[in-house]
Amino acid sequence: MSALRIGTRGSTLALTQTGMVADDLADATGATTELVTITTDGDRSNEPLSRAGGSGLFTGALRDALIEGRCDVVVHSLKDLPTAAHDQLVVAAIPAREDPRDALCARDGLTLDALPAGARIGTGSPRRMAQLRRRRPDVEVVDIRGNVDTRLGKVTSGELDAVILAAAGLNRIGRTDVITELLDADRWPTAPGQGALAVEVRRGDEDLVRALDHAETRAAVEAEREVLALLEAGCSAPLGARAVVDAGLLLVSASVYSLDGTTALTSSHATTWPDDDASREVAASVARELLDAGAADLTGARP
Repeated sequence: MSALRIGTRGSTLALTQTGMVADDLADATGATTELVTITTDGDRSNEPLSRAGGSGLFTGALRDALIEGRCDVVVHSLKDLPTAAHDQLVVAAIPAREDPRDALCARDGLTLDALPAGARIGTGSPRRMAQLRRRRPDVEVVDIRGNVDTRLGKVTSGELDAVILAAAGLNRIGRTDVITELLDADRWPTAPGQGALAVEVRRGDEDLVRALDHAETRAAVEAEREVLALLEAGCSAPLGARAVVDAGLLLVSASVYSLDGTTALTSSHATTWPDDDASREVAASVARELLDAGAADLTGARP
């Protein structure tokens, strides 16, 4: 049997994540695998993420390669994947989630509250920008791009006082030594699906990777992403979401922010789990409450 070709971006993080999936797939199914490196639009662009475009920036080329038969499976960071279902492809497995929290990587071991007024903090995420402006309106938020090493290098060089990155990525590439604070997920909710991977195949090929699917993770991230999907049409404001499965319940909380950080709306709901409709139902309750509170009005030009 020929090797299962797994498509991936070429960054250190993407190759590490995909290598982990390949190893787990080999252990679970005995399949022989090979990695196929694909360059995406997000890899070619140097434009800040807040202006370069959203969903599909890092996933479109991978999906094209899968549709065209240049690979059999692709691995995405789930938070990069558009929420709308694809007519030819399906996320057949979502492995157990890594730490979903954001990590502050600051000079001199400082925490977010300990950074001085005027400190320069870098991120490419509009959500993180809004959260920073809300919690620390006295710091300067700097829009940045680049891989993990590039971003961390801006702190080492003194260009920035800190950057905020996903803890999951730092954990996966063995760089937890640079974390000076893990930001509490309840006070600082992260991107829907952050910390989770999506293993995507052509429709009909689900059995190739189904063994890697983790039911609790899928329920949580599908709820988070459903909140995002329900708000997208009427709400372009940054959104953070957190869902967990605990003691037979699926608990979901989401916060929508104004881009300048001055306003935040939060909603939390829970429902029993396991239940096939749990993720959709609890997400609908959260989204409805946010919209009723005025979430659709939290739009405008980026500050």
